[in-house]
Amino acid sequence: MRGVAADALLQVRGLAKRYGAQSVFENVQLEVRRGEFLAIVGDSGVGKSTLLNCLAGLDRWDAGQVLHEGTDLGALDDRRRALWRRAHVGFVFQAFHVLPHLDVAQNVGLPLLLLGRPDAARVEQMLDAVGLAGLGGRLPQELSGGQLQRVAIARALVHRPALLLADEPTGNLDPGTAARIMDALIQQTRAHGAALVLVTHSGAAAARASRVLQLTARGMHALPPTSGDPMTPA
Repeated sequence: MRGVAADALLQVRGLAKRYGAQSVFENVQLEVRRGEFLAIVGDSGVGKSTLLNCLAGLDRWDAGQVLHEGTDLGALDDRRRALWRRAHVGFVFQAFHVLPHLDVAQNVGLPLLLLGRPDAARVEQMLDAVGLAGLGGRLPQELSGGQLQRVAIARALVHRPALLLADEPTGNLDPGTAARIMDALIQQTRAHGAALVLVTHSGAAAARASRVLQLTARGMHALPPTSGDPMTPA
């Protein structure tokens, strides 16, 4: 593990993804440190969402390694990857991916249920933390887009994962709602001590990260840091 930071949670080494003969990206090198907020930006179609899916073990890659605290995810079969993801990862999707037949509290509590430790008090705590107190009995179709994204944030963090991955979580929202969603995402990530990896086209969202990396077809490079405290809500 030479050259790996002591606080590294996730290491990506020489990662490449191809569809047939077409290369999406290659030679991606990345370390995600405990408790940091990392933004990944890049042109449309360069594979940012694909990379995030690889970090979550949702997608397979064609070369390189993804390691979580020394565990090589590429060496795990689908079942063991799913169990790893269930225990260690929270994922916030742009399209929310809430289950329409479950109410808000049931959607948020789903990760705890899958882990075999349902906890209604914990669910209520998370709903309150993201500004949805009292809405646990509502169905998803009764909520606004901003409220649905808050449900997704609460669900991703309810089981206290060490790694939170967010794929364009403000992409479908108006600027005011997007800013409030970023506030909730940053506040709750900090409160849980989780590392946050955000894929975004939003310059405003990326500017709040502690590090910004640009993904290209040939790898990844760091962009200049922004001024101010990126983890402080606007």
